[in-house]
Amino acid sequence: MSFNVITKKIIMPDGKEISIETGKLAKQADGSVVVRSGNMMLLATVVSSHTAKEGVDFLPLSVDYQEKFASAGKIPGGFLRREARLSDYEILVSRLVDRALRPTFPNDYHADTQVAITMISSDETVSPDAFAGLAAAACLAVSDIPFNGPISEVRVAKIKGEFIVNPTVAQIASAEMELLVAANANDILMVEGEMQECSEEDMLTALRLAHEAIKVHCAALVELTIEVGKTEKRVYNHETHDEELKKLLWAGYYDKFYAVAKLANPSKSGRRESFKAIESEYFDALPEDSTVSKSLAKTYFHDIEKEAVRQMVITERFRLDGRKLDEIRQITCEIDYLPSPHGSAVFTRGETQSLTTVTLGTKMDEQMIDSAMVSGYNRFMLHYNFPGFSTGEVKPNRGPGRREVGHGNLAMRALKKVLPADVDNPYTIRIVSDILESNGSSSMATVCAGTLALMDAGIKITAPVSGIAMGLISDPKTGKYAVLSDILGDEDHLGDMDFKVTGTEKGITACQMDIKVDGLSYDVLVEALNQAKQGRLHILSKMKEAISSPRADLKPQTPRAVVIKIMKEQIGAVIGPGGKVVQDIQKQSGATVTIEEKPDGGYVSIFSANKESMDKAVSMVKGIVMIPEEGEIYDGVVKSIMPFGAFVEFLPGKDGLLHISEIKWERLDTVEGVLQIGEQVKVKLIEVDKKTGKFRLSRKALLPKPEVK
Repeated sequence: MSFNVITKKIIMPDGKEISIETGKLAKQADGSVVVRSGNMMLLATVVSSHTAKEGVDFLPLSVDYQEKFASAGKIPGGFLRREARLSDYEILVSRLVDRALRPTFPNDYHADTQVAITMISSDETVSPDAFAGLAAAACLAVSDIPFNGPISEVRVAKIKGEFIVNPTVAQIASAEMELLVAANANDILMVEGEMQECSEEDMLTALRLAHEAIKVHCAALVELTIEVGKTEKRVYNHETHDEELKKLLWAGYYDKFYAVAKLANPSKSGRRESFKAIESEYFDALPEDSTVSKSLAKTYFHDIEKEAVRQMVITERFRLDGRKLDEIRQITCEIDYLPSPHGSAVFTRGETQSLTTVTLGTKMDEQMIDSAMVSGYNRFMLHYNFPGFSTGEVKPNRGPGRREVGHGNLAMRALKKVLPADVDNPYTIRIVSDILESNGSSSMATVCAGTLALMDAGIKITAPVSGIAMGLISDPKTGKYAVLSDILGDEDHLGDMDFKVTGTEKGITACQMDIKVDGLSYDVLVEALNQAKQGRLHILSKMKEAISSPRADLKPQTPRAVVIKIMKEQIGAVIGPGGKVVQDIQKQSGATVTIEEKPDGGYVSIFSANKESMDKAVSMVKGIVMIPEEGEIYDGVVKSIMPFGAFVEFLPGKDGLLHISEIKWERLDTVEGVLQIGEQVKVKLIEVDKKTGKFRLSRKALLPKPEVK
């Protein structure tokens, strides 16, 4: 079989090469490509139905990203030993690609569409998620599916003051800032990332650099489309319209929707009922034999409401709930709300509320990570739950969906930057945010509640973090726009931007931005960032009224933990043959002891709910790793008695000879009757044999010397 293979190469400014190949694999898909960088290869395919299902008025797009274990020469763990459902990481990558692609399809295209991206070969130096957006756009570029692209995606990291596009995996680990950016040739579409309290100026610099790299990708995809011969896209008709009905409704009801929007009703349900009443007025007046399409009328009513609200905000310069453009909703904060968890907080902002808990566990509570690219353990988890009742809806509990995974990940990235270093934090930390009410910005409420709960638990975070969601409503005809702080759910739905920013007083720790409009200038972005900073600082001031710094001590119900750093050579001594020593420490003290080897030494983690138990375990470990010094005095225990003296354990695992001549000043013929096995005795280390490492002890050196008669 012959293949009509077409390959397009992209040379980046730093000399790195990316290749896009089509025509060899998965030819029955509407579009398929293989994107390669180094040894990393992604197979991306797209299939779209030629007709839309009846009654569907949106784009049923699904994006699935998966990393095959075989691509890294690994066999999956678990009982089945095969790839199962997508991991949280794969879901997050899928969401990133979805958010970049979705707004780029034509608004009237409603056919079922599926994009599948699979890593078929890995490279330990190349992070594949930075190429998933390019791969998805490339398979659309070589298909006949209508798409207002091309788009692409890159990662930008700031490392030691230098900004790098698509850094290596090792470089990402030491980055001060790391952003994934998606854009077309003209506009930025999506941003997601985390940073170490960076400035707004640094973030804008990273965005500009990312956009320049993406322009190179987009130009290559345009050339690829021409080479493949897919410049003409399929013809479709997924919408029917009644222009007469549309004109009638716009003329008769636009002003009514505008008037309701202008009422500034602070209640979400109240606004919903008022808008619904306008629709009901029309439908109730229809005769029974009317041939008007109700579904079409509802579509037009939605469009009228959207435009009326947008124009009201731009013209009147205030919001649906009556707030000023930069005004934050009323905030209440409460800590220690729940008596049993290790930390808890309730954060309420307007009609959005999060009840968040913090649980502190041991090293054995760590989350095991087993993926194609990463194997290891995670000591910090944040889980976000969004039940139906939070929006007054009936929704079955089917476990976390992609939205919950994405919102939880954003909050986790925002908070992990302020957690204490591992050596100062022996705990596995789990934060759970349950959204009890939602009217916009629930992920940002999770960040705020998570900060409060961490401080309530006594975790020594470096600084409190708050979060805010910014919105934008713009009119391309007039050029007018409004940047909105702390957006409502309606403003997210009807607006042009959802820009979430989290940070401390010093700078930004995480961000997430989705833009639904073309032509967002950097000036508007600068305005949004500066307005977000003012909002963040306001929210932080409200949070500090509840608690300004972490508790000085843990709560009584929290298990105590201590980490002791030891030298690598001492790890074996603490563990003992077959784990005998560490098991003995746990048995005698009642504490839980775990040992972990790291490049800079060994870390002994000790956990106990009892102070006495903790102190005993700490003493035993310190005794093992303590280096005996000549001249020091120790409390020992007699382990065995010999004709020539006794062997005394003066440190855990360290015995020394107490010679018969060193027991007393008086001459002894036998040790029997003078010392007993198990007797505690204070001794002085008088010599360490440099050749054998044996210890000589003395008891008489601590006794007063009798006078000579």
